[in-house]
Amino acid sequence: MAYLLQQLANAVPLSALYATLAFGYAIAFAVTKRADITYGAIFAFSGHLYLLVTHFGWDELRLILPAALALGATGALSGGIATGAVAGRFIMQPLSRIAPNAMIVASLGIVLVLMEGARLASQTRELWLPPLMNAPVILWNADDFPVTLTRLQCVSVLIMLSLMMSVSLVLSYGRWGRQWRAVSDDPLAARLSGVDSRGVFVQSYAVAALLASICGVLATSHYGTMDFGAGLFFGLKVVLIAAAGGHSRPLHAAAGAAVVGLAETLWGAYGPIMWRDLVVVSSLVALLVMSRRERAIP
Repeated sequence: MAYLLQQLANAVPLSALYATLAFGYAIAFAVTKRADITYGAIFAFSGHLYLLVTHFGWDELRLILPAALALGATGALSGGIATGAVAGRFIMQPLSRIAPNAMIVASLGIVLVLMEGARLASQTRELWLPPLMNAPVILWNADDFPVTLTRLQCVSVLIMLSLMMSVSLVLSYGRWGRQWRAVSDDPLAARLSGVDSRGVFVQSYAVAALLASICGVLATSHYGTMDFGAGLFFGLKVVLIAAAGGHSRPLHAAAGAAVVGLAETLWGAYGPIMWRDLVVVSSLVALLVMSRRERAIP
């Protein structure tokens, strides 16, 4: 029983990470209506920036660790948001009007540029952070087996849940949220009604990039590093986990992604670990295929 409780506790940070990534992806997908692996690449790219700037602050500027981490987080968030805004404004937004399906190819090009850029900037060295806030927080004592999470995991979960709640309130009740819903429903009708649909498109990409960048910083702080190939892997994975709850509604996408995080953790605890990714990804692909709706083309 205690082992099960520990696995359920382990699933909470991963589910929160997947939920936040899927939530942000759904915001961008609502205005693009195309599968886009750029989002997962921004998540990984922000993690690389976090490592690079932190190491620069520590090695070159001789900052103390908290200051170096703060500098790294600032650089990661700035770089991630800027990447999302530039990609949305100069690549995705023009393609959405001219050749929407070309956005999928363009997203792959962006992923390769970000991955190789991060690799070259770090000179193909894998950088690591020291353990951060790794003191255990006891959640439950069961049969002399303490169920724990680290302080960093607890703080990360609170940050990600707060982000989703705040952005969800803006989408539901804010002026920008009404404009976002109008553009996601019909950009032409929104433009005829006086809404700057192009601006909302770019802003949606920037908001999604902000969420991805924050997740990248938190995930890198927890795991200590970010792999060079993570951009492509997470780009594809986010597309699939967001499909678990539906791409069109951020909260539904987040709920479905949280279930995927729980399933992945339980499989890793009770099933053969080498088959985990294959089973999870295959299940998500099957779900995406079965839930696909055909449209009649006149």
